[in-house]
Amino acid sequence: MPNGSSGKILHVNLTDNEITEELFGDDLYRLFPGGKGLAGYLLLRDLPAHTDPLSPENILILANGLLTGAPLSTATRFTAAAKSPLTGGYGESEAGGYWGPELKMVGYEAVEIKGRAPSPVYLAIIDGQAAICDARHLWGQEPDWVEMQIRAELVSDKARVLQIGLAGENLVRYAGLTHELRHYNGRNGIGAVMGSKNLKAVAVRSSSGRYTNFAAHPQALLDLGKRFSKEAKNHPPSWDLHEKGTLPLVSAFNAAGMLPTHNFQSGSFAGADHINWETIEQEILSGHRSCYACVIRCKPEVKPGGKYNLSQTYGGPEYEAVSGFGSDCGVDDLGAVAYANELCNRYVMDTISTSATIAFAMECFERGLIGLDDTGGLELRFGNAGAMLQAVEWIARRQGFGDLLAEGSYRAAQKIGGDALDYAIQVKGQELSFHEPRGKVAVGLGFAVSEIGADHLVSIHDTLLQNPASVSFKGAQALGINNALPARLLNDEKVSQYFLFENWVSLGKVLGLCYFGPAPRSFMQACDVVAAVQAASGWEIDLNELLKIGERATNLARMFNVREGFTRADDRLPERMFQPLKGGALTGVAYPREEFEQALTHLYRLKGWDPGTAAPTRTQLEKLGLEFLVNGR
Repeated sequence: MPNGSSGKILHVNLTDNEITEELFGDDLYRLFPGGKGLAGYLLLRDLPAHTDPLSPENILILANGLLTGAPLSTATRFTAAAKSPLTGGYGESEAGGYWGPELKMVGYEAVEIKGRAPSPVYLAIIDGQAAICDARHLWGQEPDWVEMQIRAELVSDKARVLQIGLAGENLVRYAGLTHELRHYNGRNGIGAVMGSKNLKAVAVRSSSGRYTNFAAHPQALLDLGKRFSKEAKNHPPSWDLHEKGTLPLVSAFNAAGMLPTHNFQSGSFAGADHINWETIEQEILSGHRSCYACVIRCKPEVKPGGKYNLSQTYGGPEYEAVSGFGSDCGVDDLGAVAYANELCNRYVMDTISTSATIAFAMECFERGLIGLDDTGGLELRFGNAGAMLQAVEWIARRQGFGDLLAEGSYRAAQKIGGDALDYAIQVKGQELSFHEPRGKVAVGLGFAVSEIGADHLVSIHDTLLQNPASVSFKGAQALGINNALPARLLNDEKVSQYFLFENWVSLGKVLGLCYFGPAPRSFMQACDVVAAVQAASGWEIDLNELLKIGERATNLARMFNVREGFTRADDRLPERMFQPLKGGALTGVAYPREEFEQALTHLYRLKGWDPGTAAPTRTQLEKLGLEFLVNGR
């Protein structure tokens, strides 16, 4: 059994009602130590090419990182992966919280689920024993009641219940997963995959497990955890997350001209002061919650009541929800923004794709591509908070016009026709996160090349690396960064920086570390990550090998997409990014088209990918120990 791991994968076939175990050894573990890496390996190994994402043949992987559950702040995350019903390619979404650590304690590194149950079920994994349980009485119920009911049936009020909501049951293509009613695998439509399998929930509970039972050097891990907790408090960006979470980004981006507004037409929102951190703190914030063993505690909570009768059941909005339902939809009613976030959490839908798809529909409405007859009388104009909230409801229930929007902006645009595709701000079918590529060009590069479609957690954002005196830049130097570069500079050196940090961030997803843990974003320095992996695994491993592990995981995801027919043409940005911004400090700024194509070519060469096809070369696959993929398997 490898150190830092139980060495076990649980296999569940819902069609045949079969549960089996697989043991893997240290050789496999060293290549794919968990999370994104293990999930990508299992999908390529076990999922036939060109599988319909919503068919029983699709496979759902829930995989812990190597460090998930370790007594270290931010070592909480697990990967949910499948073929995405939103993009048709490699699908992946990470979440922190408590479910991943509990799966580790119960004795499994991953759960692989295939098939479709004839009627709704949930999977219970209690103290190493797994069972498929009837969930017909849970189908259609809200997550708070489902969690309470499953815990009662398992006679454990501390069972961690990972579940879908109404959106997953209705196969909304950007439905997610939730546990503890606070933590979300939001992106890529993994909840729709789970819903298509008639799988309502996966509950895990360990009576006596702890991560140190698996670690090679448990005391070293405990010592690291104590030091990390102290260092996080003395690291200004980390402690700012503790105090305020991500919400201050609203004002910062608005001042910089990078707050996505009116479907990314502008970078400045006139109503930003009504939805910024100061207003949220004064009007609706009640406190913060944490993930397992994490000192950061960045998750906001809201006060109950108000105009929209906000609930404390599902937590409060973070930056992506505030910018999406706020500036991007043109709504400056903070209560409506918070309530839209609550509805998404209750129905378990990705707040990014939900709000971006509604913003897309608003632009289509204002440009005359759709009218009241199409929307069922809903006046979908920017700033119409009531219409926005109704659209969220309709999407989750697939009612009326919401049935089309539940397909995502790309499919909706194809159905609407005309110029609608120009207003669908997406890559590979997934809507952009609310970070402006025209102000952060490497973020744009990540949007384009990411295997899961547009996502902001692919590399490190340019703004963290532009000031040589900043704590973040100093944290990047140990990783090999020597020069601070302007956020809007797109040259070969910027591309090289992007490539390094793409591998670093990918490694974090393999290890189960939150984006808010490692440098340069936060307090955990590169040497600390190496030390944590050594203490957990007992390996003699250095930073270069760890970066290769991250790179290997990215190449697995890329090979999945190559197998599904993706090419360089899919590594693109929305046409709007090449058009000048219309408002704010970056008025008139566009993403540089010629430099973008040159940057892609340079990046492919750094990656060892064919610049024509964007596929990893035979040499690159062999270099990464992925020989089994050379012949297209």
